[in-house]
Amino acid sequence: MQINSTEVPFSEDLDINGSLKEFLLQQQIYRAAIKEIKTKLEILDEEFQARYDHNPIHHMEYRLKAPQSIAEKMQKKGLEITAENIRKNLTDIAGVRVICNYLNDINRIANLLLRQDDITLVRKNDYITGPKKNGYRSLHLIVLVPIFLAERTESVPVEIQIRTIAMDFWASLEHQLKYKGHSDMSEGLRERLKYCAESITRLDEEMQMIYEEITADDCEQQ
Repeated sequence: MQINSTEVPFSEDLDINGSLKEFLLQQQIYRAAIKEIKTKLEILDEEFQARYDHNPIHHMEYRLKAPQSIAEKMQKKGLEITAENIRKNLTDIAGVRVICNYLNDINRIANLLLRQDDITLVRKNDYITGPKKNGYRSLHLIVLVPIFLAERTESVPVEIQIRTIAMDFWASLEHQLKYKGHSDMSEGLRERLKYCAESITRLDEEMQMIYEEITADDCEQQ
């Protein structure tokens, strides 16, 4: 597992550059927040394995939003690009993606994490119960995690996306098709992608049922 961050050239606007450079000096706080969430999730996964012989988490991915993406998002919001504005208005600078094995693992992991005393839920978007129009499914959480520094404690926002292996497969390929030169996709292709998403949902449901039947049989044999 790695923390993925991309080096992106700064804007030619010197004022923007100065603000972003000031903000980048604080990026270690966001890296620390990723490490905190990562550690919490790893502990939960290991405990579940020890107690129930099941790992709900297949793997995790991490990223820090690139400077250019930060600048573009601030400009879209019509906000002045300052370090303070970035901290106050962007909640997805630090991101963690959790890929689960089965559907039920998604809410299981989310609930266990949110029950922890030092985690504060800011926002929850359930795109599994209510998928996006294009078929996208995932559970999105924005949480605050405390980071203890030498002279102060900061509550840092982290965006957590939780989805199954199948959901992640669809989302990754849909993103490539949409943003790597096919943004003007025809309505017919969009419908086919949505149909694929619906097929993946049925697959997830079937795999969940198969898993539950197998584990029930194992319990009866013990």
